[in-house]
Amino acid sequence: MAGLAERKRHSILMVSDFFYPNFGGVESHIYSLSQCLLYLGHKVVVMTHSYGNRTGVRYMSNGLKVYYIPWRQFCMQNTLPTLFFTLPIMRNILIRERISVVHGHQAFSTLCHEAIMHARTMGFKAVFTDHSLYGFADIGSIHMNKVLQFTLADVDHAICVSHTSKENTVLRSGLSPEKVFMIPNAVDAAMFNPAPEKLNHDEIVRFIIGGDGPKRLRLEEMREKYSLQDRVSMLGAVLHSQVRSVLIQGHIFLNSSLTEAFCIAILEAACCGLLTVSTRVGGVPEVLPDDMVVLSEPVPSDMVKAIKKAIDLLPFIDPHAMHLRVKDLYSWHDVARRTEIVYTRASSCPDENLLQRLSRYLSCGAWAGKLFCIVVIIDFLFWQFLQLWQPARNIEEVPDIAWSDAD
Repeated sequence: MAGLAERKRHSILMVSDFFYPNFGGVESHIYSLSQCLLYLGHKVVVMTHSYGNRTGVRYMSNGLKVYYIPWRQFCMQNTLPTLFFTLPIMRNILIRERISVVHGHQAFSTLCHEAIMHARTMGFKAVFTDHSLYGFADIGSIHMNKVLQFTLADVDHAICVSHTSKENTVLRSGLSPEKVFMIPNAVDAAMFNPAPEKLNHDEIVRFIIGGDGPKRLRLEEMREKYSLQDRVSMLGAVLHSQVRSVLIQGHIFLNSSLTEAFCIAILEAACCGLLTVSTRVGGVPEVLPDDMVVLSEPVPSDMVKAIKKAIDLLPFIDPHAMHLRVKDLYSWHDVARRTEIVYTRASSCPDENLLQRLSRYLSCGAWAGKLFCIVVIIDFLFWQFLQLWQPARNIEEVPDIAWSDAD
């Protein structure tokens, strides 16, 4: 590839509990980013837990290698926290694949936190991407923020998908803002394009609801109570490959999130030419220009007014022009190039010994800091034992698959 000789080629291990065949924003982010990094000439390997009978090593498009390690999901696609038991298999993968940078995704992911800890113990560079927003007051957020503080105390750099998300992450973790980069999500414009013909605007308001979850039963009860079966369609879970075919059935995309760091779904809808109505929460106001989205407060009465305003704007919306604007604004290739810069900066960070790392963990709190240090010391001793039990020279390295010149 042209220019690759002047740039540093990275070997990246993407780690998260959330990856295909599960579907979601994090999953599509990891896959799309990995594909574009492969295009730029970098080596990319993904590590996640097994999904049903999908375990072991699999290959995806363009030679993307995925390790589905034999850890079963415990809760909400997450594996059960083990702290140290993932170290042997993690060490094996890092050495076999000659990894230089470990990139963990999503603060909810147990595997991500453990992988970053193990990577830093072994002296590898680590980058973390935060995809969500969290509060500060409830018990769940307090515990999650402490876990995030532990992980980010020892990363080289962090990435957030919006400015709001960056501010939230810095406040929760105490990480220096200079170490945090803002790189937004993107959309594959080739997959999400408008319907060939413009839809009729004269029909009575109708709702198509896609997705599944604990609130579905209440929605069905409301539909039955007000006899709206002919005007409210509930599709349940929608495969990612079918999202576009669902989106192009509508004029307006309604997003009613109560918290959101970015929201890829808004991009996908706008790319299909839909006018978006969304709650004004988190990083949502940063995603689209003002003339492509109608924002409202997260209360039903204000959302009804926003939908009425959007209906009045529909005659002036050109779906194909909107598609082209989104295509120009958001590109996974641009995201990959910006992420490549973060990897290069992480690679230039000075190496640190155990004592230097422990000094940062101690600053995480009077009691938490000491507990974090104990965990890291045990991890370090376990790694030293593995070094004696199975020296790195005895682990066979995997030859790289030749990649074609993208130019």
